[in-house]
Amino acid sequence: MTDFSSSAGLIETCWKFLVLGAIQGLTEFLPISSTAHLKVLPILFGWGDPGVSVTAVLQLGSMFAVITYFWKDLYGMYKGMDLAIRRKQFHKPNARLAIAILLGTIPIAFAGTTIKWVWIDFDSSPIRSIPIIAAVSIAMGLLLALAEYCSNPKKIIQNIQPKDGVLVGFSQALALIPGVSRSGVTLTTSLLFGWRREDAARFSFLLGIPAITLAGLAEINEAMQQQIANGIWPLIIGISSSIVVSWFAIDWLLKYLRHNKAWLFVGYRLIFGLSLIVWWLYGLPTKA
Repeated sequence: MTDFSSSAGLIETCWKFLVLGAIQGLTEFLPISSTAHLKVLPILFGWGDPGVSVTAVLQLGSMFAVITYFWKDLYGMYKGMDLAIRRKQFHKPNARLAIAILLGTIPIAFAGTTIKWVWIDFDSSPIRSIPIIAAVSIAMGLLLALAEYCSNPKKIIQNIQPKDGVLVGFSQALALIPGVSRSGVTLTTSLLFGWRREDAARFSFLLGIPAITLAGLAEINEAMQQQIANGIWPLIIGISSSIVVSWFAIDWLLKYLRHNKAWLFVGYRLIFGLSLIVWWLYGLPTKA
């Protein structure tokens, strides 16, 4: 992993984090894997791998964007849970949605904590290598194609049940593998179980709030230590960039899936994965 603070001045480092934040914001909610792009593109630019900690902290910008975008939904869930607890009305849609999100967060929280404390060298492990990212990207693209081909989209978010949160939550845990894509795997799972595309994306975004927040907070101290030479400004700029781009990415994807299928992202993932294989096989210059 490259220490940005030791290889560039403050202005150059801030520029790099501005770009990294934009990459994070664009790819976090599109089903193409933000982790993969934040690993691959900086290496392609000659910047080196920013690492797990920086990647996780930049996700806090995406978390802030999704909270502001869906604040009405979140307030509705708060009111729904308050009513459910006081009057035992857990069958109401907002209460069921909140419960589904809580249950769906458990698998990725458990898996992430286990990796953090047990897999000490995860940052430099083979699972984050270019060929693995390429293979996973292609595999998940094909799985999304299968889900799109077999889908019978009828289910809406108002009809969600707690078990839906568990099913989608277990698939979300796979997103800890670079190339899987948290939004991609949850969208794929939801399509396989008959969700409408826009509702599947909406639930994916809401489900991601606890996971993204936990990951970012868990890594923020280490990320700040990496930036100690240039202070906190690069991280602030990166997170700010992530907020703006994330908000527009959410808005665009919801509108896109309202009228279109997910074939665009299937094609992109296949091209992305195949390009990485060519890059790796022909030894194109990288700076790890």
